[in-house]
Amino acid sequence: MKIALITENSQAAKNGIIHDALTAEAAPFGHEVFNYGMYTPEDAASLTYNMNGLLAGILLNSKAADFVVTGCGTGMGSMLACNAMPGVFCGLVIDPTDAFLFSQINAGNCMSMPYAKGFGWAAELNLQDCFRKIFENEPGVGYPKERAAIMATNRDILTEMKAASCHDMLSVLKNVDQSLLKSAIAGEKFAEYFYANSQDEEISAYLRGL
Repeated sequence: MKIALITENSQAAKNGIIHDALTAEAAPFGHEVFNYGMYTPEDAASLTYNMNGLLAGILLNSKAADFVVTGCGTGMGSMLACNAMPGVFCGLVIDPTDAFLFSQINAGNCMSMPYAKGFGWAAELNLQDCFRKIFENEPGVGYPKERAAIMATNRDILTEMKAASCHDMLSVLKNVDQSLLKSAIAGEKFAEYFYANSQDEEISAYLRGL
């Protein structure tokens, strides 16, 4: 699985801590982590939580990534922005129980975490535990197990509702503020990682055209 890490400007100084924790837990399961930044608060390309959502939508809908890890100060802004995108199902994960239940019940493709609120002593251990709980089990198995079937039915209904209420990603890219879009894909490693992994030529072509 290809996992994308996206960090916004207010928490950019923690990118290395988050990346190390994510890689430590994802790599043993055979997953590859792509760090889309921000890498430091001084990066020329600055991401807001709205851009996190736009970038998550691009990566997941193009299949350049299979799962996105993002967040902001509280995790809520990034979660809302991600869930505004077609095909993105983002959960707010604060602790390992959240991570386990989100994986088992919702089987989402994106998680948002708070990197300021509650981010204190041994925060990196909580990060590792959360990432482990996201990746160590097959998603969507259900919890409790006897409710797995109804949970799967509800996930399908939610997917259909989102498809009915959202534009496709290419339409989003064409209609969103173009300066916001250009800023969202201006990261140092975006072109290197994205174009090598994207499986949607229409999305790739539109972004190249910018």
